[in-house]
Amino acid sequence: MPGEEEIRGAGFEPSKRVSQRITPDLHNGFTERPTQRGPFSFFVAKIETQAHKPAAGRAARVFVLLACASIKLCLRVARRKQTNTMSTNMKALRKMQPARGLSMEPAQVPVIGPADVLVRVKAASICGTDLHIYGWDRWSQGRIKPPVTLGHEFCGVIERIGDEVAALALKPGDFVSAEMHVNCGHCHQCRVGEAHICPNVKIIGIDQDGAFADFVRIPAANIIKLDPGIPEHYGAILDPLGNAVHTVLAGAIAGQSVLVTGCGPIGLMSIVVAKACGSSAVFATETNEHRRAMARRMGADVVINPAAEDAVAKILSETSGTGVDVLLEMSGNPSAIQQGFKALRAGGRASLLGIPTESVPLDLVNDVIFKGATVQGIYGRRMYDTWEQMTALLKAGRLNLDPLFDERISLEKFEDAFRKLQSGLAGKILLYPNGLQH
Repeated sequence: MPGEEEIRGAGFEPSKRVSQRITPDLHNGFTERPTQRGPFSFFVAKIETQAHKPAAGRAARVFVLLACASIKLCLRVARRKQTNTMSTNMKALRKMQPARGLSMEPAQVPVIGPADVLVRVKAASICGTDLHIYGWDRWSQGRIKPPVTLGHEFCGVIERIGDEVAALALKPGDFVSAEMHVNCGHCHQCRVGEAHICPNVKIIGIDQDGAFADFVRIPAANIIKLDPGIPEHYGAILDPLGNAVHTVLAGAIAGQSVLVTGCGPIGLMSIVVAKACGSSAVFATETNEHRRAMARRMGADVVINPAAEDAVAKILSETSGTGVDVLLEMSGNPSAIQQGFKALRAGGRASLLGIPTESVPLDLVNDVIFKGATVQGIYGRRMYDTWEQMTALLKAGRLNLDPLFDERISLEKFEDAFRKLQSGLAGKILLYPNGLQH
């Protein structure tokens, strides 16, 4: 198994102490998490405390303290034995060279630090970012440092926890996913509750070894324990679903008319989220015929092909010349962005998640300033407000995402999955490291 220095060299230093990290709390914002021990360790500590009281005789104190020391030693030995019984080898889908393609490679099971969790991956999903890395485009060449294991959309079960993880109420066997953006916890943004835009963020599956493998190591503070009622295939796409939820709920949505520009997986999810949260009408623009059909299945009220008709004129006629209340920009396409702002009503909200690969000319005077438009850049998921909103919607059964899913295949057959996704004729394809076909 790799040593600690080797792990640092790979860009991921095992977490040292839960008690020393400022981390975002799921319910109470940012807090310094105190180190807590498991129930048995707590029991031993209580005995030690009693032994030090004046009422205890000297011989009794010595006997009890020796017994406690023996128990602690036995616990350490038991933990080591449990760790050693697990195989140190696994398989992983990795980017090994600065060139097009990926390959299945033998790898070592990650070593966890005291504040980490080792998760056995049940299912993982391919993201558009993975397609970019596979193709080795300009962005990938500037960001990715091979060798690295990809995969940042996943769900699984906890295999092992670090010695200091009991404070987070996590245990082996828990069904989990994770926020794969690992924030620093110390910068200005992290301190004021904006960890999702931490300038020092490292992304598991991009900057560090990810979840296209049998096991993945995650800082315990980033683990999201999932309700058993959330289906496994939904658990594997919470990362992009969180992007959709963040974008839709970045402002008022109930009773609002909405335009979604770009119907890739996140755009399609945003249609479902907007409808679930009470939008009055959802318009969708998309040039791909397969995706337009998907948009209809996901609940869009009006679906437009902007390559075949004037999308802005169509939307204005459907809204009595007013325009939509909310623009959810998911494409990153310059023409779609321009059309979106033209279709936005005066005083409307534009939330932009799509990432353009080139400069986008925009009529700021007429489409933003004179309209009094609110323009928001959306990145990732708010940590951890978005997770609470998203899981609440899922547990309530408000989001039907089933039309999104295509094939579910073995991780080793990744080439077929990437080929189909690159064609634009698939939604979400799930990969199973254990080879099960669901």
